[in-house]
Amino acid sequence: MTVDLAFEDLGSGPPLLMLHGLYGSSGNWRRIGKALSDRHRVLSVDLRNHGGSPWAATMSYAEMAADVAALIERLGLDAAGEAPAVLGHSMGGKVAMTLALTEPAKVGRLIVVDIAPVVYRDHFSSYNDAMRDVAASGATSREEIKRALLATMPDDRTVGFLMTNLVRHEERYDWRINLAAISRAMPEIGAFPEALLDRRYDGPVTVIDGERSDYVSIGDRSRFLALFPHVRFVTIADAGHWLHADRPEAFIAAAGAALDGADGADGE
Repeated sequence: MTVDLAFEDLGSGPPLLMLHGLYGSSGNWRRIGKALSDRHRVLSVDLRNHGGSPWAATMSYAEMAADVAALIERLGLDAAGEAPAVLGHSMGGKVAMTLALTEPAKVGRLIVVDIAPVVYRDHFSSYNDAMRDVAASGATSREEIKRALLATMPDDRTVGFLMTNLVRHEERYDWRINLAAISRAMPEIGAFPEALLDRRYDGPVTVIDGERSDYVSIGDRSRFLALFPHVRFVTIADAGHWLHADRPEAFIAAAGAALDGADGADGE
């Protein structure tokens, strides 16, 4: 069963849906959305179990893509004869690819940000455990929570990103993401649906990755080409996995060029 996704809606023009990564939300993409909203209606979406969207017990890529398809239908974004562009980062990139491969008529242009349609080893279950431990502790201040997380993951930037999901309930803090469902779904989140590997999406595709990230390798390009024959690859210099935060202006320029169709010959 699909859920009614929450979203931020900016600007006017041809629609663009932006899908965040694991532990993210529409708020993480607000700067990018504002920059692109001068020429597009930008809908920055909260995927299920994230942000302001409803919680659900499961979150396979098929289910998350169906949620986005339902949102497109609910808002009539494909009613004018031209389907929206869909941009997805990390987990959201896999959702976007799944949508393009299962409902190609709903995706006019695809932008995949620093993720490949391959299986990744689990980097994040320890994050889930640390956040659940904090929630169970009944912490009453952000500083207390930050200290607890830093004891497990000594990376101030990652901890700061995770803490964007904190909400306050009376005298204590809790997480607005569904950690139990995310924990159960972690094997699926790290994978890519095998049932889609014999499909293809013939629309224009741009893959934007970060030079300092190891999420998209040269070897992954053959997998992309098998699924997306009209794909182009763009690398943002001096950027890691969160390239939209590391090099926002360069990312906005690359995404804008992809949306304008100025991304060169297919398949190179």
